[in-house]
Formats: sequence, C-alpha cells, structure tokens
Amino acid sequence: MEDWSPLLDAIQWPAMLATVAASWLVTSLNKGRRHTGFWLFLLSNALWVVWGFHTQAWALLVLQFCLAAMNIRGARKNDTADA
Repeated sequence: MEDWSPLLDAIQWPAMLATVAASWLVTSLNKGRRHTGFWLFLLSNALWVVWGFHTQAWALLVLQFCLAAMNIRGARKNDTADA
C-alpha cells in the first residue's frame, strides 16, 4: 500500500494559497473576479476538508462546511448583483 501521507500533508499549501487568492478576488469591484473568487474559495474549502480528514482536525472540517455554505450564498448573491 502506498503512503499518501506526504502528499496529503502538502495539501495545506495549495489550500492556503487558494484561500488567500480567493480573499483577494472576492473584494474586487469586478463581478467576474468576485465570481471567480467564490469558486476559488469553494476549491480551498474542499482542499481544507481533505487535509482536515487526514489530520483529524474535526473543528476545521466543521468550519470548512460552514464557510462553504457562506461561499455558496455569496456566489448566489453575486450572481444577482447589478455591479
């Protein structure tokens, strides 16, 4: 059986980069950039969930599901925004 541990340990870095980039994009005045930011946030949520399961960080998992729900809400509100 292969040891996936080093790969799973490394997932935290792209998750962190995706979170920072998404934070930058959702603050844009451009609707398209905000839209991309919300999708990037959802990707980061998924990456954090994978890492959280691997490390048994249960509070992080709950946080990511809550944040994903808020990101979905934000994406929907952005889609209906005029700007």
